[in-house]
Amino acid sequence: MTDLVLLEHEGAIAKVTLNQPAKLNAINNRMWARLREIFGELDADPGLRCVILGGAGDRAFSVGADISEFEENRSTVEQARRYHERTHATMQAIVGCRHPVIAQIRGLCVGGGLELATICDLRICGGSARFGIPVKRLGLVVSHAELAPLIALTGPANALEILLEGKIHGAEDALRMGLVNRIVPDAELEREALASAARIAEGAPLVARWHKKFTRRLLRPEPVSEAELDESFRCFETADFRAGYQAFLAKTNPEFQGR
Repeated sequence: MTDLVLLEHEGAIAKVTLNQPAKLNAINNRMWARLREIFGELDADPGLRCVILGGAGDRAFSVGADISEFEENRSTVEQARRYHERTHATMQAIVGCRHPVIAQIRGLCVGGGLELATICDLRICGGSARFGIPVKRLGLVVSHAELAPLIALTGPANALEILLEGKIHGAEDALRMGLVNRIVPDAELEREALASAARIAEGAPLVARWHKKFTRRLLRPEPVSEAELDESFRCFETADFRAGYQAFLAKTNPEFQGR
């Protein structure tokens, strides 16, 4: 099972790789389950600073759900409900991971693969990247929970263009729509994703976690409570805040401990 999703650590940075390149990193049941386990483990790791999620090989980040399992997973409404519960639980584990998550996108990023990328915090793609959700050809819909992050990134007009036309978009289109943060040459993709993760990792980890949490919260429609507003002041009681401003005054580099 673990061979289908790889987990590596480089200091305070974790790299998670969908490892089914012969099938363009299509995600089967075992991979959904393993992704959920991995992101649960990463969330619980206090020493971690950032996660990079990518796909093995040069052809795809992921083409989404493994269609060869549709007869087993989605041939009835009840099967589809159970499948959604499993995949949504994995998506929530990624969204709920307290550490920033970067999608490193090379080649095809379509269907559920694009849905997976939209729930990451940053998306960096190579020039070869291609994006789309051509589910109109399969006669199925994107559920509310998976559609919401796409709309949040691109707006309703672009989201509907992606879904209604079913077109596969190039990297420049994806940048224009807001699907990705930036494009780099394919040869520089891994280096740039790691450099981005390193920039995140050098900052105060509690601050990164709070910014991720606050941003996700502000995407929800209900008013922010007084208790939630007050949480933004908790940084002033942390050791990292003291280390940060004292290092600034001393013109040295701070050493953050996540406390």
